[in-house]
Amino acid sequence: MGKEIRVLIPGETVENRIQEIADAISAEYEGEAVHLICILKGSVFFTCALAQRITVPVTIDFMKVSSYGDGVSSSGVVRIEKDTDETLENKNVIVIEDIIDSGRTLHYLLGIMRHRHPKTLKLCTLLDKPSRRVMDVPVDYVGFEVPDVFVVGYGLDFAQKYRNLPYIGHIVETGDDCEPGE
Repeated sequence: MGKEIRVLIPGETVENRIQEIADAISAEYEGEAVHLICILKGSVFFTCALAQRITVPVTIDFMKVSSYGDGVSSSGVVRIEKDTDETLENKNVIVIEDIIDSGRTLHYLLGIMRHRHPKTLKLCTLLDKPSRRVMDVPVDYVGFEVPDVFVVGYGLDFAQKYRNLPYIGHIVETGDDCEPGE
């Protein structure tokens, strides 16, 4: 069996929604600055596109966290592989994620961040998959709700491939042995 990538959300639709989220953030934080925490690696594309469109002052930091181990489903054990470089104290922090699936990782991560005393703490995700939610997490800005399919593109990957697709696609099994997108 091979795999094929089918467009789930066209690139123009993604770009338009990112602008809408940036407009909402800019309006909410007018006269203040925001500190974006990009969760590596998947949210890099989304974070950069969003930061370019926000009209209030923006700073960016990075974290790398994992709850998947070597598998494709969450292990439930969260590990911080790279922490922020800057303090979060008294900052308007917005955690930027590519997709929220089970919610375990973000539930844990938001708990840690609250103890770092940010002025505000919000969560922004490009994709939300509520059908797989195990832990409740408050999502303040959502790009798109997606069905329970394996998605790639705009930062999301399959075995480190397809992050650079300018749209959100989903992988489907085909009857042959071709690579996705071939």
